[in-house]
Amino acid sequence: MTQETTRPASQAQIQAVPLRHPGRWVGAGVLGFLAIFLLQGWLANPRMQWEVVGEYVFSPAVLRGLATTLALTVLAMIVGIAGGGVLAILRMSPNPLLAGLSAFYIWIFRGTPLLVQLLFWYFLSAVVPKIGLGVPWGPTFVEFDTNQIITQLTAAVLGLGLHEAAYMAEIVRAGITSVDPGQTEAAQALGLSRFQTLRKVVLPQAMRVIIPPTGNQVVSMLKTTSLVFAIAVPELLTSIQGIYSRNFQQVPLLTVACLWYLVATTVLNAGQHYIERRFSR
Repeated sequence: MTQETTRPASQAQIQAVPLRHPGRWVGAGVLGFLAIFLLQGWLANPRMQWEVVGEYVFSPAVLRGLATTLALTVLAMIVGIAGGGVLAILRMSPNPLLAGLSAFYIWIFRGTPLLVQLLFWYFLSAVVPKIGLGVPWGPTFVEFDTNQIITQLTAAVLGLGLHEAAYMAEIVRAGITSVDPGQTEAAQALGLSRFQTLRKVVLPQAMRVIIPPTGNQVVSMLKTTSLVFAIAVPELLTSIQGIYSRNFQQVPLLTVACLWYLVATTVLNAGQHYIERRFSR
């Protein structure tokens, strides 16, 4: 016998054969066929009027609406993230008054519809006609007309941003609580203050938990801005509605809106992936 034939069976090379999954291929084939069938029917349907889609996809009115949508998303998320961070810190404060105020804010803004909040800010002048700076229950030094300060765009940013802050507060709080308490104790043992511990130790580690849901909130905010049609802010969907109210081409113009929303969300998803990969280091 040769040396190869006398080798024990345990030392012989094992030929691993992967398991076959014919059901997966059949299911994938069926789903692929259905996807191609539906896509072909959608693209080849003459009633979609793709020439109208191509005519309006880069229309100045549509692009202005898109710019307003993006600006609202950025401004509202800045307000929401900053406010949510402050609310989360207050919610975790050992001071019961601060923690209670934060919980009350979150309860109010998460418990009422966003559309109602937008309308409330838009009609604020009916309740508060003048906004002034001065001594409480005393003289007023500077006074402004509420309608001049709370414009349509301002009302939209306040409504979207303050509503978002209530949700971001819970996201930030979940990220902070996910960090091992031993990290805080070690930082305090080294002489770091509460603020230094939060900024240098806790938040950098909490960002890995905070970023994914925050990315989802940004994408959601992009689409939620369509609610500001109720206060006549000319964002993307409002601009689209204004066009098809004149030419009655509802489906092609709504397709234009869907295309731009998909483009914007794709860019935001790519940015979220880059930020997640950076903080995962």
